[in-house]
This record gives sequence, structure tokens and C-alpha cells, in this order.
Amino acid sequence: MSPTVRDMTAPTRRALAVQAAAAAVAACAPRGGAATTLTVGYQKNGVLLLAKSRGVVDRLMGPVPIKWVEFPSGPPLLEAMNAGAVDLGATGDTPPIFAQAAGSALQYVAYQPLSGLGEGLVVPADSPIRRLAELRGKRIAFTKASSSHLLVANALASAGLTLAEVQPIFLSPSDAASAFARRAVDAWGIWDPFLALVQRDQKARVLVNGGQLPRTDAFYLASNAVISRAPQALGRLLDALRAEAIWGRANRDEVVKIVSSANGLPPDIVDTSLRRGDLAVEPLDHAAVVRQQAAADTLQTISVIPNKIRVAEAAWSGWRPKS
Repeated sequence: MSPTVRDMTAPTRRALAVQAAAAAVAACAPRGGAATTLTVGYQKNGVLLLAKSRGVVDRLMGPVPIKWVEFPSGPPLLEAMNAGAVDLGATGDTPPIFAQAAGSALQYVAYQPLSGLGEGLVVPADSPIRRLAELRGKRIAFTKASSSHLLVANALASAGLTLAEVQPIFLSPSDAASAFARRAVDAWGIWDPFLALVQRDQKARVLVNGGQLPRTDAFYLASNAVISRAPQALGRLLDALRAEAIWGRANRDEVVKIVSSANGLPPDIVDTSLRRGDLAVEPLDHAAVVRQQAAADTLQTISVIPNKIRVAEAAWSGWRPKS
């Protein structure tokens, strides 16, 4: 990694997120023989936000209480999962690769196929940068260990560049949005809904989107602890979430209203995000594992993770949908 790499994120932010999640779990711990609580970490998009907002999954789980905890991105969510504060969560492709490389106690349990259109590397509307090759030496914001980390690496590679030839600026999505708006960075690797917002509000230009790069997926992950202690409850939860995704695909207008109300985003932004990729919760298959292995190999080749990992070793095959 280049010596110019800077991490502008407050160093305690992730630790605080993990502590907050752990406190939430403690607050809802079962007492007196009550059913084991399943804690779900979610972000402001996707099937999990829809499920939390509608409440149908909670009802389907019957006597198994669901505790919902919000996270700003995948890396702190998986850190909380490794710490025992979260049982299930969803992230992009890259956070679980970093987590597995670090020996985290979690496994892939399902996935969501992606079009790649909901993620991109953008520059300001009036930026002189027109080609990826012109990013050499430039400041590129992205969230470390997130899906945008891999996006930026793949985008640069397609132009014959590496991360060592640019200035990576590690920022959370909200901090990166601020830095991009005030021109503190030259480019930004980001996903929806932040991508849709910066395209609409700042007319940001997309140099490349994920659909133009090697295909990847989003994943649902679970802690080793919940797989060990409550595999049947986890399977029921995945069944319920899959049903929620199917309902969402059939009721897009309703989803826009529900998600917009839940996360405060304008309906047109939510609609744009949904149109770039269908909601889905699918059981892991060989092709998804192979694609994720390719992503992990890319990160290892460019020394972003220290050693080669085997994705298949962290893939749980214990869930098969009822229908």
C-alpha cells in the first residue's frame, strides 16, 4: 500500500459501533427461559431494511425475538458480528473477505446477485478527469474493507494502475460525501443510495460502474455462534427474508414508499437504487463461491489482504429454501 494512504475516519468510530451493538444485545438478552434473541445488523438499504420496516419477518419468527441494529457500512457490522454482538447481517463482497482474512468467526449463509450498476467510481461534474488512467496520483475516497475498496482496485487495474499509484483516502460514506462536495478528494468509490444522491444532487460523473468490472455479489453472513446454537432458527429467518425479497420484487412502488419513510431518503433516490438491482436472498451456490474466491484472490494479489483465503471454508450449506 502506498505510503500516502491516509485514514481520515475517527479511529474510535468502529469500536464505538461495536460497543453500541453489544449494548443493544445485552439489553435484549433472554431471561427466565425466554426464546433466544436473534440480532440482525442492517444498513439503510436492501432486504433487511425492508424487513425491519414492515415487521412481517418479526411476526413470521413467532417466539424468536428479532433485535435490529443499524450500521453505516459493512466493515463495522462484521466487526460487531465477530465480537458476538450481531448474529446475521448483509454486506457487499469485500467486507467478508477482510473478515475471513482476519480470522473472524463468521460464515456466508446466502447471497444477492448484483448487476453492478449500484456502485461506481465518480468524479465532480466539472472535473478535468475523463479517463481512469488520469487518476494517477489523485485522491480517491472510499470506505476501507468495503465493496468500494474492491471496486476502486478493479477500476484502477483496468487502466493499468494500482492502489500504490493513487492516494487512497479511507472515509465512511457520510464523511466521503462531505469531502467530495468540498473537493477535498478527486474521486469517490461508492454504492447506492449514496451514488444515486451524488449523481442527482452534484451531477457527479461515473468513470466506471461495477457492471463494467468483474462481477461480484452481496452476501448475508452469520456468526459461527448462531450457526452452532440456533441453526434451525437461522434457517427460518433466511426463509422469512427470502419471502420478503420476493414480496419486494412484486411490489416495487410499495417498497419505495416503505424504504423512503424508514431511511428518510427521497422516493426517487430509493427508486433509482431499486432499479439498479433486484432484492434477493438466495442460497449459496458454487458459482457465487467461485466469484467471491476470484475477488479474494484479487485483493491478495495486490497485497490488500496478507494471505490467500479459501472462501469455501467459510460457506455454510445448512440452509435450503422451503420453496
